[in-house]
Amino acid sequence: MFQALGSSNRCLRLMHSNKSSCYFALLALAYLLYLSFGALIFSSVELPYEDRLRRELRELKDQFLQDNPCLTPDSLEHFLDQVLEANNYGVSVLNNSTGKWNWDFTSSLFFAATVLTTTGYGHTVPLSDGGKAFCIIYSLLGIPFTLLVLTSIVQRLMVHVSRRPVQYIHTRWGYTEQTVALVHAVILGLIVTSCFFFIPAAIFSSLEEDWNFLESIYFCFISLSTIGLGDYVPGEVRHQQFRELYKLGITVYLMIGLTAVLVVLETFCELQKLKEFKRIFYLKKDKLEDEQNILDHDQLSFPSVTDSVPITREQQKLNEAFSPGPVASYQFTEEPVNR
Repeated sequence: MFQALGSSNRCLRLMHSNKSSCYFALLALAYLLYLSFGALIFSSVELPYEDRLRRELRELKDQFLQDNPCLTPDSLEHFLDQVLEANNYGVSVLNNSTGKWNWDFTSSLFFAATVLTTTGYGHTVPLSDGGKAFCIIYSLLGIPFTLLVLTSIVQRLMVHVSRRPVQYIHTRWGYTEQTVALVHAVILGLIVTSCFFFIPAAIFSSLEEDWNFLESIYFCFISLSTIGLGDYVPGEVRHQQFRELYKLGITVYLMIGLTAVLVVLETFCELQKLKEFKRIFYLKKDKLEDEQNILDHDQLSFPSVTDSVPITREQQKLNEAFSPGPVASYQFTEEPVNR
């Protein structure tokens, strides 16, 4: 009995000393369960629709062969393979796609924006080997460049959009900074959701003939979250009016909307409660290692540039004006004090 209690105590001490690793294991397990849950729901919802579509296509193909007895099944299969392969490259043989080019300047600009933001709808892909090679090099340099630009923009916007308003309300009305930050993050999220999801969805549902409001919301979310499935792409209908200007406007919307979403995410990530929650899953640094790094830094430190710059008389006068008065010095001795 005592041995069992001792082993359980050792296990508890081991779990307490490796608390971060235990939390990480629970986090990984929860993520795997979440993946499995998503796969189960998607399979149960989408599999019946896929089966029905397969049966409809099979019946349509059989009916077409019956109506055209001079056409053999092999020749039809070959024709369909060619059509589907061209469709995978963004080229369609339908009459409603005539006069629509995938590689004019505005369409290429839209493609470049989806590549650099890692959205990648997949409706248009490079056709030539040279285009594929250039896409690799262009993305290899452009994606980090885009991340640097977006990070710099978000950092500047955070000062004016999040930090200063929270600090102003905190100092002006005396509310706690955590409460102000939480309310501000929720309000900012609602504003961004309205301006970059609901309002654009209403515009897309009116401009795109085959889109309803739910499909437009779906496109906005898939695009601004950089998922980019490519099943809904605007500006691909027949005889789209002002197609070049429309594509340019969508490109601007994607860049500005992605920046706004990043600002909202960064605002939520700066909440104190969320920081404390994330910290339990991170590895804690060894204190001895931190102290050694501090000592090494102190031993290898050099005088700063400002220390070596001579101080002018004007600067010395300013320092004297703001310097405190003389501080009384006390001398401690080991002799006893006579009372």
